[in-house]
Amino acid sequence: MPVDGEAEEPGWEVDPDDDWGVAVVATVGRQLKLRREAVGMRAADFGTAVGYGEDLVYKIEGGKRIPRGEYLDRADEVLGAGGLLSAMKEDVAKVRYPKRVRELAKSEAQAVEVGLYSNHNIHGLLQTEEHMRALFDVWLPGYSDEETERMVAARMARRSIFERSPAPTLSFVQEEVTLRRPVGGRMVWRQQLERLLALGQLRNVSIQVMPTDCEEHFGTGGLIEVLKFPDGTAVGRSDGAFSGRPVSDPKQLRILELRYGMIRAQALNVRESRAFIEQTLGES
Repeated sequence: MPVDGEAEEPGWEVDPDDDWGVAVVATVGRQLKLRREAVGMRAADFGTAVGYGEDLVYKIEGGKRIPRGEYLDRADEVLGAGGLLSAMKEDVAKVRYPKRVRELAKSEAQAVEVGLYSNHNIHGLLQTEEHMRALFDVWLPGYSDEETERMVAARMARRSIFERSPAPTLSFVQEEVTLRRPVGGRMVWRQQLERLLALGQLRNVSIQVMPTDCEEHFGTGGLIEVLKFPDGTAVGRSDGAFSGRPVSDPKQLRILELRYGMIRAQALNVRESRAFIEQTLGES
């Protein structure tokens, strides 16, 4: 159990610009403090009982730190809360993810059709955890360990889109270079290629490869994302259009859909793309 110098480990800092997150963490902190005081337990004694430092206890109760799930479970047990504190884990788990990522995950969770083109890296939804970490490790300026953990956790949570029922239609187009770059070393690279092959077996997932030697390329504007929802509405964004901001206007969406459609037409088809990934894996 973490104590003293390790007391910072079991939580995350609260984003002050995330109003909903701040409110959730403040509410959880108040509940923890009220229940601790109701049983007449000092913060230091409570910290010892749950296995964490007194300083962290005060930070969590003051809404300055996001507690991890295991902290809430231990607190629930020690304070005899009957599951009420443990029940807060779901909302707290959402707060740990950056606001922008949380909003993106919400949109992905509602979409019935998703089209994604990536030209610099393998798309986040397709990445292995090791691949994610390797990418974050070389980012400049460097991320702290805490920031890396939050981003990895957020990206991993978004992968639940592959387990939804009914399953959404997911279409990916990856630039060839993203498959050939050995991010994280040979073993991590091979595991990433194997994950692409595994996901490509899902009936609702199509993965295509855009060859580097394509002379007329409609994807030079960068990343494209288009999400369509059950009510017929949609949202999309592209690095090379509308200042990179999300758009939902039908005229603007048609431009993104046109570009994405042309990119898919230029790319290797699904069967050819699978053969390409298998060949790349064999050469690695």
